[in-house]
Amino acid sequence: MHSQLLGMAQLGNRIRSSAIASELFVPHQTLLLEMQAEDNLTAVLYGVGDLRLEQRPIREPKDDEVLLKIDVVGICGSDLQFVYNGYIGSLTVDKPVVLGHEVSGTVWKVGRMVKNLKRGNRVAVDPGVECAKCRYCREGRGNLCINSMFAGAAKVDGCLSRFYTHPANDCYKLPDHVSLEEGAFLELISVGIHACKRGGVGFGSVVLIQGSGSLGLVTLLVCRAFGASKVIMTDYLQSRLDKAKELGADLIVQVHPNDIAEVVNHRIISALGHHASICIDCVGTELTMSLALKVTASGGIIVLVAVGGGPTVKIPITEAVIREIDIRGARHYINSYSIALDMVASGTIDVKPLITHHYRLEEILKALNTSRTREGDAIKVFVHTNRDWVC
Repeated sequence: MHSQLLGMAQLGNRIRSSAIASELFVPHQTLLLEMQAEDNLTAVLYGVGDLRLEQRPIREPKDDEVLLKIDVVGICGSDLQFVYNGYIGSLTVDKPVVLGHEVSGTVWKVGRMVKNLKRGNRVAVDPGVECAKCRYCREGRGNLCINSMFAGAAKVDGCLSRFYTHPANDCYKLPDHVSLEEGAFLELISVGIHACKRGGVGFGSVVLIQGSGSLGLVTLLVCRAFGASKVIMTDYLQSRLDKAKELGADLIVQVHPNDIAEVVNHRIISALGHHASICIDCVGTELTMSLALKVTASGGIIVLVAVGGGPTVKIPITEAVIREIDIRGARHYINSYSIALDMVASGTIDVKPLITHHYRLEEILKALNTSRTREGDAIKVFVHTNRDWVC
């Protein structure tokens, strides 16, 4: 515990000192917008607890790219794991990296071959870039691309920055009535869509969603849009369960951190009256995976979305064998961004109630801490990197 507190203190000191230094590079706010392009303040993670605000060069977009003035970046659970643990699953932070993959921004400059976008367009950014050449891409499963470049995933720089370049074809123009905050939600909605597709959610499905954080709540909204007849949600925070109920969950079950799978299984079965046909795990711990195998009906489907621990876990896998339960992973998403945008633009789902906190890039430490501690009943915490943003 002492070392963890020390690491957090060091993190705060590094950010504060770097932020002070960055003031030397920041032009006065009264200068013309064009001159603000000089400022590319960026949050760079060097290792566990070592996050620094520093200036980085603004890249010129390649022929097929756009230079984006980033506006909104959502804090994801994977960002927290990289910052405070240094890894997520088998991915580790072994070199300086910029996090941030739930992103929207404004086109600032276009590459020579770009025809679908122009300066001033507001866009949501799909952070996953596929090679389009490997067997998985050719088979239409680009989310499994062996050469994929996913922004902010420990190996490729993400978007916690003033400016960022990205392939134009992976930027989705937002309709005028869709806000930049909603645009930054499209990545998470796409994850929920892919999870529901992997689980075969449809009319009449009875779905258990483990975890009522932003991912679980978005998945709840997608389940409803897909026609699920009953959705039961779990979490250990009552405030999040209350939000789940508000958003349409039929049943909620509180899980305590020290509970064992058998105890939680009894609570869920008692509340539901029977096993769930589909379980979507948005937590990814040994407890939730073990519980999924117990509470899912024979012949049912478990979808593992989140990775909450290390690369290995101990679970009662024989349950899957003797009861023919399918266990399916869900890696990112494929062909989901346009669907996510249509859902938001049409009003099919409304993510605005999930937005709870806003911070400037200079306040990245506060943003991370709020998201980690759930202070103020935090669900989705947004970081605004645009210097012109006004609360």
